[in-house]
Amino acid sequence: MVNDVLQNRRYVLVLLITTVIITYVLRLFYIQVIDPRYKEGADSNAFLKKTQFPPRGLIYDRNHKLLVYNKPAYDIAIILREVHELDTLAFCRALDINKQFFIKRIADIKDRKKNPGYSSYTPQLFMSQLSINDIATIQQSMYKYPGFYIQNRTLREYAYPMAAHVLGSIGEVSRRKIENDDYYKQGDYAGRDGIEYTYEEELRGEKGVEILLRDAKGRIKGKYENGKEDIAPKAGRNLTLTLDADLQLLAEKLLTGKIGSIVAIEPATGEILAMASNPTFNPSLLVGRQRSKNYAELVKDPTKPLMNRATQAQYSPGSSFKTIQALVCQQFGGINQDTRFLCNGTGSSPIKCTHSHGSPVSLLMAIEQSCNPYFWNTFRSTLERDGYGEKNRNFIENYNKWEESIESFGFGHKFTDGDIYEQSRGNIPKEKYFNKYYGATGWRALTIRSLSIGQGEVLVTPLQLANGMAAIANQGYYITPHLNRCDSLRKKIHRTNVDKQYFPIVNEGMWRVCEFGTGRHYKIPGLEMCGKTGTVQNNHGKDHSIFVGFAPRNNAKIAIAVIIENAGFGATWAAPISSLMVEQYMFKKIARPELQERLTGSSTNIDVKER
Repeated sequence: MVNDVLQNRRYVLVLLITTVIITYVLRLFYIQVIDPRYKEGADSNAFLKKTQFPPRGLIYDRNHKLLVYNKPAYDIAIILREVHELDTLAFCRALDINKQFFIKRIADIKDRKKNPGYSSYTPQLFMSQLSINDIATIQQSMYKYPGFYIQNRTLREYAYPMAAHVLGSIGEVSRRKIENDDYYKQGDYAGRDGIEYTYEEELRGEKGVEILLRDAKGRIKGKYENGKEDIAPKAGRNLTLTLDADLQLLAEKLLTGKIGSIVAIEPATGEILAMASNPTFNPSLLVGRQRSKNYAELVKDPTKPLMNRATQAQYSPGSSFKTIQALVCQQFGGINQDTRFLCNGTGSSPIKCTHSHGSPVSLLMAIEQSCNPYFWNTFRSTLERDGYGEKNRNFIENYNKWEESIESFGFGHKFTDGDIYEQSRGNIPKEKYFNKYYGATGWRALTIRSLSIGQGEVLVTPLQLANGMAAIANQGYYITPHLNRCDSLRKKIHRTNVDKQYFPIVNEGMWRVCEFGTGRHYKIPGLEMCGKTGTVQNNHGKDHSIFVGFAPRNNAKIAIAVIIENAGFGATWAAPISSLMVEQYMFKKIARPELQERLTGSSTNIDVKER
């Protein structure tokens, strides 16, 4: 009996000893293999590993003009375990910072919630993006501040003060970014918006590392193994954009003193030639140590300079929508090129015409004269061609076909297969929307008549309008608009729901607008242009001025959309601006300098409160 008890105790003792041994083995394995802190601590006694940041890729325009490049900058890193007997006040004076900043920065570095990768053994970012002037004072006296090191970096520099919304900016990475991508560490920088964000992985390159050897007192004695173990950084990949720098500069000059946007696209490729939005800002404002301060000021600006109106602003398209309407309604048999409707000018009902002209009106004349009653009757005859049917189903089915065909031109949705950073989707109202307000049997063509002339619930972005013109110029297809000039993006072809046979009549009507209609005053010598002006009602102030079009009439090289907010008639502002843009792109110069000077030097005098 006694032997049994002793036997059991022996088993318990063996189990306890085995458990302790296994625990120690597992702990040692964790310390030596899994947890990097101990290895870092051991390594840091003998080595200093300095991150070598790669230069970001350069950005060029379509004609190989350099747009964005790099200039030298510096970071100050700290290894906290090496800091001792620091003259804090002298250090702060050398960097032109106050003691409160120093204390807060050290606390932030040690805070594992803000800095998950903190280790007192490894370099941590103390200050970043210092210019050579910022670093000059302290560079010669760094030996006085053990534990602090200077690291080379680069900052973005801009050849032209333009295209801020397109190019984007660089900012410090968020905690989420660090958690989702182990490339980044606390204090690293990455693209925050625009091209810099969309192509961050291509532009950022690959980091390198320089390994320096320490002596027993921690002093740097030179490179480890003469640099054989160093890893050289790899520069980011250069990008060639679709932008034409000269055209972009002209667009931004023409928008001076105005609120609005300009988008120009090459129809055959979908390449964006210019994308300008105003108010805007100099992209260099969001570079370096002043980025946060300048960004905060831009956010507070009531004119919203950070908003890219070319892709984010949404407008009723007004009369510019009539070109799309004419195509879709022909496709579904609501009209043909010989269809005529009566127009009683300003006495027309239920939609008035803006002016008097001949009647009855043909499709060609309706486009040229921008006849509202014609397009109302066109819209109604398309939706009502099969009657209303039981419970309104025939009408609703025709409306759905109409809505889907309008969207096939790129309206009502974002271009998700492209590289445009931030977009609004616009709105082509769906059946569900009208059913909600009127019930399935409570709406008719008359109920939604404002859609016929591009008003009411229809909303588009300038980018969508320019793309719609590209689809008309191509007689039925468009390539996703994009900014990176690479062949793969040219393969994203989208075909509209309208057959090719219906485009010539609309093409001719748009040509007549520029030859005999509202755009005739701004004809470009030696060039046939197709276009459509628009004066869009605005619930928040004066009407918006719109022009859309393309040139030349055959084999178009440029499609364009211009919107000037609160500026009145389309022929007053948007049309002449468009003609200068087309002239610049087609002939590489302006033969009407007086018109350019007048438009550049003019302001629409918009008060922000009025908007």
